[in-house]
Amino acid sequence: MEKIRIPKVDDVQIIRRGIPLSGTLHLTPHHLIFSHTPSSPSEDSVAGAPEKSPRARPKELWITYPIIAQCSIRPAPPGSGLSSSIRLRCRDFTFVTFHFAEDQEARDVFESIKALTCKLGRIEKLYAFSYRPQQPERDVNGWTCYDARQEWRRLGVSEKAVDKGWRISRINEDYKFSPTYPALLPVPSTISDNVLNYAGRYRSRVRIPVLTYLHPVNDCSITRSSQPLAGIRGNRSIQDEKLVSAIFSTSQTSHEGQTFSTSSLNAPKDGQQQSLHATPPNLESASSDAEALEDELVDSTSSENYRAVSGIYGAQQHNLIVDARPTVNAFAMQAVGLGSENMDNYKFATKAYLGIDNIHVMRESLAKVMEAIKDSDITPLPPNRELLAKSGWLKHIAGLLDGARLIARQIGLQHSHVLIHCSDGWDRTSQLSALSQLCLDPYYRTLEGFIVLVEKDWLSFGHMFRHRCGHLSSEKWFVTQHEGLGTPNGATGPPSFTQSSSSSKALENALLSAKGFFNKDRDSNTRDAAVDSDGELPLYGDSPNSKKDSPSGKSIAPNADKEVTKVKETSPVFHQFLDATYQLLYQHPTRFEFNERFLRRLLYHLYSCQYGTFLYNNERERVEAKVQERTRSVWDYFLSRREQFLNDRYADTDAKLDERERAADRLIFPRVNEVRWWHEIFGRTDDEMNGRGPAASAPPPLSASSSGMSGTVLTGVETAETAVGAGSSGKSVSNGVGGMNAGLAKLGLGKGSGDTAGGRRAGATADAVKREMEVEMQ
Repeated sequence: MEKIRIPKVDDVQIIRRGIPLSGTLHLTPHHLIFSHTPSSPSEDSVAGAPEKSPRARPKELWITYPIIAQCSIRPAPPGSGLSSSIRLRCRDFTFVTFHFAEDQEARDVFESIKALTCKLGRIEKLYAFSYRPQQPERDVNGWTCYDARQEWRRLGVSEKAVDKGWRISRINEDYKFSPTYPALLPVPSTISDNVLNYAGRYRSRVRIPVLTYLHPVNDCSITRSSQPLAGIRGNRSIQDEKLVSAIFSTSQTSHEGQTFSTSSLNAPKDGQQQSLHATPPNLESASSDAEALEDELVDSTSSENYRAVSGIYGAQQHNLIVDARPTVNAFAMQAVGLGSENMDNYKFATKAYLGIDNIHVMRESLAKVMEAIKDSDITPLPPNRELLAKSGWLKHIAGLLDGARLIARQIGLQHSHVLIHCSDGWDRTSQLSALSQLCLDPYYRTLEGFIVLVEKDWLSFGHMFRHRCGHLSSEKWFVTQHEGLGTPNGATGPPSFTQSSSSSKALENALLSAKGFFNKDRDSNTRDAAVDSDGELPLYGDSPNSKKDSPSGKSIAPNADKEVTKVKETSPVFHQFLDATYQLLYQHPTRFEFNERFLRRLLYHLYSCQYGTFLYNNERERVEAKVQERTRSVWDYFLSRREQFLNDRYADTDAKLDERERAADRLIFPRVNEVRWWHEIFGRTDDEMNGRGPAASAPPPLSASSSGMSGTVLTGVETAETAVGAGSSGKSVSNGVGGMNAGLAKLGLGKGSGDTAGGRRAGATADAVKREMEVEMQ
């Protein structure tokens, strides 16, 4: 309570959607509460209550402090006769303005909100650690929703079940092998823990390729990892190559001696090769020009070792290594000892670059969306649809869905294995892995199944919720404005963003890690720690080998007495996953057991900090912080109100499908060209966000990828023999400085075409990076 300068303010006016209401503002340790009592039936109706109510009941708006994205105060100039105001922009897209009769009251409220939001210093001071639910939520235990062994058993991986080529390794049972990975790691049965130990030295943060999904029909797998430590010298690891090869061979082992009909596996007839773009008749409608192009690219570059064999199950496979990053990012990472696989060492697979932008691009994209709807508090007018289109948000969502579609088709229709990674394997990898499983498995489209999916691919596999969500906020998000002036200099919180040319911005994001690497002391044992996810420097001096951990398992800087939010580490990664899930739900309304409100409330509780589920970065941190003993699970909220989140249009034919049913009956695919604004999350109507009728101003046409080929998310395909569109001629990832520079130039990031100032700056930056790389090699 010492942080609250003023607990209650009367005669406060709130403005929301252009509607002013008067009431009382309360400040509690965890919530900002505005209370308003309607004085008439008409005003009651405006406030949202039923007109037939005979007695006016108080209406309350509760705002939890961590959900505040930006708070600005505009003090009233002395003698102006104006009122001081505070504007709040929240992460659930609630926008409100408070007007105060007294300037000092406004200042006290602003400082109190600031202290209660960004001056807590520790995660343990958030609401989740003091929240005590009422009935019926009290009787639900959401922590039991996910049991790793039970989920692997459902997928057919168990010590007691028939060997499908997989086993559960306990090498990480104490989280010392890979601190950001789960305790149990499903790996090929033919791979020993000793091989895993050596393979871990070749993957960033020891995040080796491990199983996350096994298809129950064809036993093909989705595995995930982080980027390899290939570096500019083209380092390799025999153990890593052996591990990936074993993963891609598991279905051949499990199907030895078995016979499959074309109805169950859509396999080619004897002596025939299955075209990669062949689809069952009932899925032909899901095909598109983009899919045909993807098929042609992958098929034309598939390994000769597989295309030369026929008549054997797996011969028609086109096993993929999916690098979710733009090609230039993979090139840049080589400068700091990271990078992407050299396909000369993985001749049994094809690699696809997806060109999905990093966390910085996504953060700025959402900031532009916020900018387009920033006046939602003071005006009822619709958002600026031109600014919405320029944000690129829908383009990014479409790119994620296109990548998930590619992966799902490889697994479900082409009976192939897919290994997914980005940089550290906890942002774009989680998005693609989870979305592709939603397309493949009807179980994950049920309420309980979706909970398991989030627990497995997001929480257990170490998505950095604490860093990405910025639960402890930042003082940069609190600004003071003055009459006649905009946001003051130095205010960098959302939705602020800087303007720059697209070429220089792409180069800056791609090579940010390299610049930090050359200015940082390091040794050969911490080269994978020189950058954090998507080209960020590590927080708190964190590294895979760092021993400077707090008792709760959170890495902190030496002599640090409190935790802080790094603004550049925040990004709406999980928000994008929920948005992409909404697109699938909207396009396939009968195939999901849960409704849109479930996704909307889940986004709210991602930031509310009312539950302990999303407060930490990985399984190890949650175990050491004893989250299950000290907080409640977010699933308590949903399961105790289950009927509110069920989809009335759900056809439970999916739920009745046997696990061994034909793959085509289980699949759904996104229609990428139909991506739309999730208008409910913005508190807007469909017409306001998406437009209707001939007079509606439709947004400009959207591409399915940020830099892909003719509307596909693919930016390059590479094998040991050839490469298509991946950068340099011949092979996309060439060894040495010269090869990297050539690759950058081919991507338009060297001396750009046209004599523009932006092009010259980008070229100069690339030359400077080249010189730095040469110095480092010496």
